[in-house]
Amino acid sequence: MHRVKKVKLCDNTEGIWKSSCVSVSMAAVDGLSDSTEVVEMEDVPSQFYVEKHSWDGLRDIIHCSRKYSGMIANKAPHDFQFVQKKEENGPHSHRLYYLGMPYGSRENSLLYSEIPKKIRKEALLVLSWKQMLDHFQATPHQGAYSREEELLRERKRLGAFGITSYDYHAKTGLFLFQASNSLFYCQDGGHNGFISSPIKPVEVKTHCSGTRMDPKICPGHPDFIAFVNSNDLWMANIKSGEERRLTFCHKGLDNVKEDPKSAGVATFVIQEEFDRFTGYWWSPSATEEPDGGKTMYLLYEEVDESEVEIIHVPSPALEERKADAYRYPRTGSKNPQATLKLAEIKTDHQGRIVSTQDKELVLPFTTLFPGTEYIARAGWTTDGKYGWAVLLDRCQRRLQLVLLPPALFIPVTDDPAQRLDSLQSLPGNTQPYIVYEETTDVWINVHDIFYPFVQTTDEEFTFIWVNESKTGFSHLYKTTSLLQPRSYHWAGDYQYIEGDFKCAIKEEVTLTSGEWEVLARHGSKIWVNEATKLVYFQGTRDTPLEHHLYVVSYEVPGDVVRLTKPGFSHSCSVSQNFDMFVSHYSNVSTPPCVHVYKLTGSEGNPLHMVPEFWASMMESPGRAGCPGDYNPPEIFDFPGKSGFQLYGMVYKPHNLQPGRKHPTVLFVYGGPQVQLVNNSFKGMKYLRLNTLASLGYAVVVIDGRGSCQRGLEFEGALKNKLGQVEIEDQVEGLQFVAERYNFVDLSRVAIHGWSYGGFLSLMGLIQRPNVFKVAIAGAPVTVWMAYDTGYTERYMDIPENNQQGYEEGSVALHVDKLPSEPNRLLILHGFLDENVHFFHTNFLVSQIIRAGKPYQLQVYPNERHSIRCPESGEHYEIMLLYFLQQYL
Repeated sequence: MHRVKKVKLCDNTEGIWKSSCVSVSMAAVDGLSDSTEVVEMEDVPSQFYVEKHSWDGLRDIIHCSRKYSGMIANKAPHDFQFVQKKEENGPHSHRLYYLGMPYGSRENSLLYSEIPKKIRKEALLVLSWKQMLDHFQATPHQGAYSREEELLRERKRLGAFGITSYDYHAKTGLFLFQASNSLFYCQDGGHNGFISSPIKPVEVKTHCSGTRMDPKICPGHPDFIAFVNSNDLWMANIKSGEERRLTFCHKGLDNVKEDPKSAGVATFVIQEEFDRFTGYWWSPSATEEPDGGKTMYLLYEEVDESEVEIIHVPSPALEERKADAYRYPRTGSKNPQATLKLAEIKTDHQGRIVSTQDKELVLPFTTLFPGTEYIARAGWTTDGKYGWAVLLDRCQRRLQLVLLPPALFIPVTDDPAQRLDSLQSLPGNTQPYIVYEETTDVWINVHDIFYPFVQTTDEEFTFIWVNESKTGFSHLYKTTSLLQPRSYHWAGDYQYIEGDFKCAIKEEVTLTSGEWEVLARHGSKIWVNEATKLVYFQGTRDTPLEHHLYVVSYEVPGDVVRLTKPGFSHSCSVSQNFDMFVSHYSNVSTPPCVHVYKLTGSEGNPLHMVPEFWASMMESPGRAGCPGDYNPPEIFDFPGKSGFQLYGMVYKPHNLQPGRKHPTVLFVYGGPQVQLVNNSFKGMKYLRLNTLASLGYAVVVIDGRGSCQRGLEFEGALKNKLGQVEIEDQVEGLQFVAERYNFVDLSRVAIHGWSYGGFLSLMGLIQRPNVFKVAIAGAPVTVWMAYDTGYTERYMDIPENNQQGYEEGSVALHVDKLPSEPNRLLILHGFLDENVHFFHTNFLVSQIIRAGKPYQLQVYPNERHSIRCPESGEHYEIMLLYFLQQYL
């Protein structure tokens, strides 16, 4: 017989919450056992009831809470660039550039700090933040971003205003950035020396209409920049003002249906689901010509979306009653057709553009690389000898790393004779090389770690790469592939044969190993010191709850040395000469601080270096930076019935009273690629969880199977069954918390989340209405057939291969299981959402009405997937508190 634990639980006859209460065993609560013992009600602890406030009263509470989120948000410096100072007798070793929000400012700006060569070790040195730009307003007037900028901010989840990114050219000290709906540049730290006072940035004038996006400096000829305008590539000379359109894919029509092509632009799915936000790449070097001119190359992606479905989303200009049209590849439907092309630009000795030529691959992309669906990553090798690309098949279970020599591209022409001449003039050994291939029966998580070494012989290509499928955990490998060209007759009838272009692996050296992860996704970096044969990386070797900076030898792999202090989670950037690093770090009880460390090591054993605290860029504000009632969450872990150790955190109610049970809110995301529970400061959206705790709620957060940083098996538990396993882990976590902390009232549990968390909030109420009294679902996916290809098919396969999984995982098809008592379901959604379209909520509500079930709906007419308008964000938080106080 199960041990009986008395829990106040409302009678759930027919899934309806009633006022009569009984005491039941824990086994009955979770519904996982038939062993249930009903006992008489005796000395049941009294319930704590949250004080009910008026709407205006709740608004005052939210006002107070949100002013602190503004203090914490985006204040820390980021996007660091170390530049070593050469003056032998100068007092400073480096100038450190970064983006940051100075005190009193509401927008990011371009800043710098001087790092001294010597410090007084007995004193804390706090570096001053110096403005590079003189009285410069970077945010467009009243935040009026163009449609392209607004959508990019949505894809990147950008909340900050001002300068949000910049390109930098080290030799000339050139900075290039977008601001105020235009492009600007300034110079500092190159051969012209360093500035000592703020400077006026120079606007890059243009003759083209529309917004210039994704600007980049040409590394081999920094007078030139490239950018995207109206879905085509352009270039400009920032000194002379000369401007040239490089591609002519887009017609500039208002009708999306008749204008399906683009050049240099990452499509919606590539941005949203693969974290690639650019579609073109400058070659790192320019070829010097005998006449003093230069030849430059741009590798770019050309996309044809002719066969991609068009969807309509209401326009932000609602008073015009218009709808914006988007190409959106719904799962199982046609994806965009992509290929790689080359723009060749020649200049004369005075830097004037002499000619531009568009080049295409010798054969269609699908002929050379059959089965490829996505170009996930691309770029150039360090020496510019090859372009490279990471290719994925549609089900995302096969990855290929491909080298593309520039000679593989021939001039675009409509003349068959000219094309044949180009093909016949190619050297016989011109071919692509597949230098690495990775396959898995789960899915490939695309990453950002690729470090190609400069070739010392034409026959071998060596690089550092991250592989997850070998061991189930992301780890570093140093790989050497053999480039053994064959003779291909591109002018003839080439037929692809399995194994074409595939290179043999000469050597693959394991640099890291174990049941932990090298951080490789979402823009993660490694820093390779070829002089000492060391590679610096970030990972979770000590604990999955903390990110640390580590170093390992790639010449003699063995010891992995941690460089950051435990008890905190770090985000680091290493200087170009590997003598310093900067760390932005925090833990659950300490708001972020940013420190600079000096790295020193012995010549005999460079691996075992000692990081020395050097200076502070930002000290943690401590409790002063938090609401007066802020209490950090407590992290816990427990053994899940799945066999995995699961982690969670709990915000304890602030007004705890012995023996009283508090209503409980389960805040959930639960999907792939996200980790909520870790030892870092929980600012911003998590401050609302502290607000809930201050009002008397217990708040629980659990990372169950499917979340990241725990290995492929843990994340892959969701394979083909989104929505079918996550709630089990969440309920187990609730039961663990209830047993460990006697203040949790399992008869009053709310589940709330946004996006995937909104989906799971609905799933919780459908699957476990006896556990969750109310659900508050924000922007939920309600039918997987209506979500995009890149995400859905990665986890669920194509619909015809997994019909049952799609049906089981679509909440809109299970509304008959929703409870029939009113005030248990609140749905929130932005009407302009172009990611999880409002269609999802529309379809769900229509199914709910058909089933005769009750619901409440809160629409935000001017919001997309993320709530950005402060008034909307405030209203959402008040609505959340109001619904909970009334019905939980």
